[in-house]
Amino acid sequence: MPAIRLTLVCLVFFCGIYTMAVWSIAQLAPGQGNGIIVSDSGNTQYINIGQSFISDKYFWPRPSAVEYNGAGSGGSNYGPSNPQHLEEVQARIDTFLIHNPGVQKSEIPSDLVTASGSGIDPHISVQAAKIQVKRIARIRNISENDLAHMIEKYTEKPLLGLFGTERINVLKLNLELDSE
Repeated sequence: MPAIRLTLVCLVFFCGIYTMAVWSIAQLAPGQGNGIIVSDSGNTQYINIGQSFISDKYFWPRPSAVEYNGAGSGGSNYGPSNPQHLEEVQARIDTFLIHNPGVQKSEIPSDLVTASGSGIDPHISVQAAKIQVKRIARIRNISENDLAHMIEKYTEKPLLGLFGTERINVLKLNLELDSE
């Protein structure tokens, strides 16, 4: 009998009370828990889901293990010594070096060559954005100083100044580039 009572209490709590609490908190978030949608040139995109930018005229995002598919969020689950993972990372490093001449392998931030745990992280580090400035400035004929100001404008500070690191939403940054 105690097990049945515990089961009923858990059902009521986790299926009702907890679900309503999470839903209520989500209603306070931007987009009411549905994400933040941006429309640009007829395209609808979500600010909180990583987007694929492969052209040299854009800031490149963090690689995705799920091809930026928000419905299939997830990492590759490869360990750091897995041969296939190491091969993928090396291929990403080689590609980055080809498209960014003058950059040394040791200067490439890890977030430009490794996928996040979710596979759809929309942010890169400030260092990852700065290392791409020369390529974008050359292709778009924009001064590196203007790009540095743009990076500074879109740098998001850690939550409450304590949690996380400074980061940049790649979609916002690239939309700003296209509006120039």
